Amino acid sequence: MKKIITLFFVLVVTASLWAQHTKEQLLTIDRIFNSGEFNGDYQRQIFWIENGEAFITIERNSRGEDELMKYISKNNEKSIYLSADQITPKGSTKSLRIEDFSLSTDGTKILIFTNSSRVWRSNTKGDYWVYDFSTKKLQQIGTTFPASSLMFAKFSNDNLYVAYVQGFNIYKENFETGVITQLTNNGNGDIINGTFDWVYEEEFGMRDGFSWSPDAKQIAFWQLDASDIGTFYMIDNTDSVYSKPIPIQYPKAGYNPSSAKVGLIDTETKAITWIPIPGDPIQHYLPAMQWINKDLLLIQQLNRKQNELDIYTYVPSTKTVKRIYKETENTWVDLRYPDISSNQWGNNDFLLTDNNRSLLRMTENDGWRHIYKINIKTGEKILLTPGNYDVAAYYAIDKKYIYISASPENATQRYLYSVPLNGKGILKRLTPKEYSGVNTYNISPNGKYAIHNYTNINTPKTTRLIALPKHKTIITLVDNKRLKDKLVTLALPESSFFKVTTSEGIEMDGRITKPLDFNASKKYPVLFHVYGEPWGAVATDSFIGMYEIFMAQQGFVVINIDNRGTPSLKGSNWRKCIYRKVGVLNTKDQALAAKEVLKKYSFIDSSRVNVWGWSGGGSMTQNLLFRHPEIYQTGVAVAGVANQLFYDNVYQERYMGLPSENKDDFIEGSPVTYAKNLEGNLLLIHGTGDDNVHYQNMEYLVNELIRQNKQFQMMSYPNRSHGIYEGKNTTRHLYTLITNYLLAHNK
Repeated sequence: MKKIITLFFVLVVTASLWAQHTKEQLLTIDRIFNSGEFNGDYQRQIFWIENGEAFITIERNSRGEDELMKYISKNNEKSIYLSADQITPKGSTKSLRIEDFSLSTDGTKILIFTNSSRVWRSNTKGDYWVYDFSTKKLQQIGTTFPASSLMFAKFSNDNLYVAYVQGFNIYKENFETGVITQLTNNGNGDIINGTFDWVYEEEFGMRDGFSWSPDAKQIAFWQLDASDIGTFYMIDNTDSVYSKPIPIQYPKAGYNPSSAKVGLIDTETKAITWIPIPGDPIQHYLPAMQWINKDLLLIQQLNRKQNELDIYTYVPSTKTVKRIYKETENTWVDLRYPDISSNQWGNNDFLLTDNNRSLLRMTENDGWRHIYKINIKTGEKILLTPGNYDVAAYYAIDKKYIYISASPENATQRYLYSVPLNGKGILKRLTPKEYSGVNTYNISPNGKYAIHNYTNINTPKTTRLIALPKHKTIITLVDNKRLKDKLVTLALPESSFFKVTTSEGIEMDGRITKPLDFNASKKYPVLFHVYGEPWGAVATDSFIGMYEIFMAQQGFVVINIDNRGTPSLKGSNWRKCIYRKVGVLNTKDQALAAKEVLKKYSFIDSSRVNVWGWSGGGSMTQNLLFRHPEIYQTGVAVAGVANQLFYDNVYQERYMGLPSENKDDFIEGSPVTYAKNLEGNLLLIHGTGDDNVHYQNMEYLVNELIRQNKQFQMMSYPNRSHGIYEGKNTTRHLYTLITNYLLAHNK
């Protein structure tokens, strides 16, 4: 009977909408997730060459084959750089699919990555082929190894070798003779050479764990010892008659991480020299290492609590280590800061200036996020960005300026600015006024050109090639005209921004999308979409997306609000006051903001208040329903962390401290602690193959809800990961489930 009533309600809502609008004007889940109608276009990866005077990108030819095209930056003049015919293996009629590529330093050879397979989040295993422009020869490297098993292949600077990781060991191969030399021998999964374990990849963005020296005589590399890391088992119940355990080395909060050390391999003798970085190798992280010149390395080290950053230099010829910089925080130290304008996740290396004599470091020691220039030899610091504003990200430098992202007047937006490298701190906006919204950039090495991405609340992303510093458009690379034309055919709701101040005096940014055919005299259900943790913001001036439009067409007011602790450009205290209070302070901010929103907008029905979120947003949804049942009636929590002690140590300890010192904070912030207070409607959704937020979280919470005799609903997606997208129709099924649940509880 309940299913019949739910179906009847959905049909009534749909019939009411169709009475006022044509079928073509209204979205359906099928149209969004199954038709391809509203897929946006995007610019594929580009690779700057000739110091930025040209670039290469991957394009499809008329036969649908991948080719590399070269464009002259100043006029976008186009030519074929590498044709599909050139990358068709001998004896094959099918050319290689180009997933990634890199050039040798002299430009005579190109390394192509193809036939990849997934390692955790990314496809980092695959096959590599070298094409030699001088001999016009294409050959595969690593042919003695299984298919799709090489990682991070790269040319030596003398263009004689390619080095790569296979089976947790590092190899070099002479691609002219095919001779392969194994450089490390003890890699076995517990000992990891040249790449990283799960948590280094997930939380530091680290995958590629080795680099050639500029003179090609040495390779600097990481070695992790994960032998003492606890093994978490996911269970595959569906792929065979008998269940199969899937092991993952996963250090939970309060448990030790892998031991990490860095060393240098002599590429001729294979001798390894370990760099004597001070400190316990288990109670410290080594999240970055880069060559400055052939006889100087920079190494970054974080302590276990991640509130101290040390930067060391190492001179291979003298085997001397020197600390040149130390940074401490009462909360935590970030490496690359999480921001919507940052496109450098996974690259923790510093930008270098002054002929590699200085590095640039973003830090928050003065209450704002600023950039300092630090002399590598002396450690002397010069502030480059003085003022009461936050730097969101930095992109590139030229001879005089550093190009940064910031938005001093509006935290929901991002713009390009230049600042002198001499420390005079004159901030100059380069993004023209007509690009009001979120702007991101990929700037050429010489600072003369950039790939400019632009979006705002009503506009899908567009991409341009521009000339700097005048920001002159050379050509529009992606106009997304097809998607824009399709959007025009829809009955679109109205979206806008607002500010809300809580009873504690905290002002927050919010984004609201009102229902289709909005009438202020009516009462509407509200759907709060939440995240609320240090790795994401939701109330941004970027395109709202098709699902938000769809839910507004279904009659919901859709609201996104960013609480304290999110990476908004509102000063360090805004972002870091959440320390040791994840699940407490952010939940309170959201709840108090919701109270004010209900007062502010009389058209919102306070008896139909809904919330949904994914990952950290799933945790937030659980916390809001459990801690504030007087406000929220219905919630959908996807892949949430129910118990903070179940999540990985790097993320959870960064923002919460160490369980050995303040375990009570972890318990207090965990949704499961307050599950006994559930009064409303709760739908829990989780993938059983989630290697990030383990399915354990849902089962643990379900057990507690049962113990407290609380009714709820749940949906498990077999063997799906954190994104719950694997398999035919999974995404469509998921969003149909969420939508129907919300509609059924908002009659």
